[in-house]
Amino acid sequence: MEYLLIFISAIFVNNIVLSQFLGICPFLGVSKKIETALGMAAAVAFVLTIATVVTFLIQKYVLDVFNLGYLQTITFILVIAGLVQMVEIILKKVSPALYQALGVFLPLITTNCCILGVAILVIQKDYDLLTGVVYAFSTALGFGLALTLFAGLREQLAMVDIPKGLRGTPIALLTAGLLAMAFMGFSGVDKGLAVLFGI
Repeated sequence: MEYLLIFISAIFVNNIVLSQFLGICPFLGVSKKIETALGMAAAVAFVLTIATVVTFLIQKYVLDVFNLGYLQTITFILVIAGLVQMVEIILKKVSPALYQALGVFLPLITTNCCILGVAILVIQKDYDLLTGVVYAFSTALGFGLALTLFAGLREQLAMVDIPKGLRGTPIALLTAGLLAMAFMGFSGVDKGLAVLFGI
């Protein structure tokens, strides 16, 4: 049940983009088409899950053992950068169209604060490896959900006559704000489930 609560909380209640405001750059940059948003969500899910496993192991078996905790941020960034390079090479071979569609935003996963933030949060929340992986994957699903919903809304907005002063970034930011407010409706769901199941 604890994993179910983490799953629901990470996707809906504490959505990494809409509640914690991490990963805004790809959220706004890659959300013009649903197809591109799904590709970015899949790439982030892969990198986020693998990065959490690798950074957890490095933290517990290298940094903590040798009292090198002050190197956490730089170490995690280097690990994430290496994983992003791997994803970039794989996408270039497997799906050149998606690789072209993601363009400059694929290397930007390296500096996506969502991935670094989750890797650090797993350590700060003192999760074990399995719980950390569940949290990371759930967070990636929440990121993907927010990104895909936002992309769908932006595709619909492209077909609507919007006042000239609101076209482009202004309407995108307003829509993102409304989406974040909609996700606020999920607040308390995790606490309600915890009470219901006696956790």
